[in-house]
Amino acid sequence: MRAAVLHEAPGDLVVEDLTIAEPIGREVLIRTKASGLCHSDLHVIEGLLPLPSLPAALGHEASGIVEAVGPDVTAFAPGDHVITCLTQFCGVCPECHVGRVFICSNRHDLARGPELEPTLSLSGTPVLPMAGLGAFAEQMLVHENGVVAVDPAVPFDVAALIGCAVMTGVGSATNGAQIRPGETVAVIGCGGIGLNIVQGCRLAGASRIIAVDLNAEKLEAARGFGATDVVDASTDDPVAAVQVLTGGGVDAAFEAIGLTATGEQALAMIRPGRTAYLVGVPPVTSTMTVPGALMVLQAKGLRGLFMGNSNFKVEMPNLARHYLEGRLELDRLVSAHITLDEVNDGYAELKAGATLRSVIVFD
Repeated sequence: MRAAVLHEAPGDLVVEDLTIAEPIGREVLIRTKASGLCHSDLHVIEGLLPLPSLPAALGHEASGIVEAVGPDVTAFAPGDHVITCLTQFCGVCPECHVGRVFICSNRHDLARGPELEPTLSLSGTPVLPMAGLGAFAEQMLVHENGVVAVDPAVPFDVAALIGCAVMTGVGSATNGAQIRPGETVAVIGCGGIGLNIVQGCRLAGASRIIAVDLNAEKLEAARGFGATDVVDASTDDPVAAVQVLTGGGVDAAFEAIGLTATGEQALAMIRPGRTAYLVGVPPVTSTMTVPGALMVLQAKGLRGLFMGNSNFKVEMPNLARHYLEGRLELDRLVSAHITLDEVNDGYAELKAGATLRSVIVFD
């Protein structure tokens, strides 16, 4: 089967013909139907977010149809429409026991051991499936704790985005920050994640949602997803603008880009006693300066959120239902449908800020 493989970082993806193993144990073999281009993969391509090994099949935001299951799988059957997720979990570690499956201590232990046939290989050389998925590929072999069934009425391109951008964004508002009706919020960055934070805050009942970006088209898109105000950071000081709009700051600010400077802006936008949330994944070497005395004297908080701090087995079907019932706007998130061979061009457009979400579609 064909897959987009990274051989060196930084570098381009190369479409290769890989061998994929047959499912054993609790594994599910999926025919990929759609896979979204996420900014986290761009960090990997650029060498800013290193993987355990290369070569690796990239991609982690996907939907598809179950083709076969291992003998120990009971929850899925061939023909099921499914979404995959990178926050696979063991179900027995201390984090899983208290409901924090999104930071499972044993997630990496779900992968095949070195004594077994590799999940993916290229001419006999093992190929790492990124995040246990390797979703830029015609097929995926995934542990069942990384898969959830979805209503077949949800289009595959939309279903793929639920697997990362939508759950991360909406979940950051509803699960991570637990926004309450009437609160005011700021969202820095209006890409795929940021727009979903915006509509997550709308669903939660926020009274004022201020979207911040450098791109006028993305700011206009944010209005369509529920933003009540927009700040063009290319012309205005975003912190000062938010302070003026709210008369002193917001109850919660979300950084959805993964940059140190915008993380510091989020912290400066909140009122005393409130919290700023880091949602965008930064390069592993990045650091952030925090004003210690001000944090204490104003009782401010700074918190990281991963995949919306969500239990995807519960949240993804809920998000799919919200979409089908008209409460979530997801179709307009898809900027372009591309082929697997166009994946490098898709990432060039993403890096240039020209798209919300490009989605690879597989026939």
